[in-house]
Amino acid sequence: MNAKNHKILTVEHPIKYCSWFFLRSTFATMQQKNQPIDNQSFLEGRVLLIDKPLQWTSFDVVKKIRILIKVSKVGHAGTLDPLATGLLIVCTGKFTKKINEYMAAEKEYSGSFTLGATTPTYDLESEPVFQSDVSQLTTAQIKAATAAFIGEIMQTPPIHSAIKKGGTPAYVLARKGKEVKMEPRKITISTFEITNIDLPRVDFRVVCTTGTYIRSLAFDFGNALGCGAYLSSLRRTRIGDFRVDNALSIDAFVSLVEQMRSNA
Repeated sequence: MNAKNHKILTVEHPIKYCSWFFLRSTFATMQQKNQPIDNQSFLEGRVLLIDKPLQWTSFDVVKKIRILIKVSKVGHAGTLDPLATGLLIVCTGKFTKKINEYMAAEKEYSGSFTLGATTPTYDLESEPVFQSDVSQLTTAQIKAATAAFIGEIMQTPPIHSAIKKGGTPAYVLARKGKEVKMEPRKITISTFEITNIDLPRVDFRVVCTTGTYIRSLAFDFGNALGCGAYLSSLRRTRIGDFRVDNALSIDAFVSLVEQMRSNA
């Protein structure tokens, strides 16, 4: 990368991708200037693109980074459920002010629905129930059902979500067996395409506005087909201009930071 392009990766300019190249070049510059490799650059502000692993909560990622870089001011720009993987934007230091901006950006997901059953959580956090036969569904029927969900629609979030009802997360109330009424919200889905069908599994790609619950989309899609469905896998591939292809795994981020500090 030439010097002109490298400017976008400095503190004074918007950081497009905080990848292996960016971290290596940042630490190399600090070494050349005889600057200590400590938490100061993270306090000044960094946008980290992390590929969240399966079973980790979004806060698990934030906590790990806080401990590693020794900076308390760390936050993420949009929760991913533990069973989802993919792009998580993590902001440090002064750049935590940008979190709301990133949260409002368009999102892109890929994943799979399992047709012919539902679950209370709309995903694999709970056991499938109400199973039905889907062998009679055709490719044409499945693809045609996406049309009703494209554009500006009203979507009801799942009761097993972090949305607060009377100050308490809805999922806490739901787990206690209490009745929870969720209000529909306006969202926009600009792209909803079926990428592969291997019944009962259906793979998809979705581009949507913030606030969209892909779990709810799975549930509603199953209802539209008359057979039920739940979300069986999910990966966030893009947030605005940021792509998961440019993200670091947690292990890679930890290794690189530790390596650069040991070489300081």
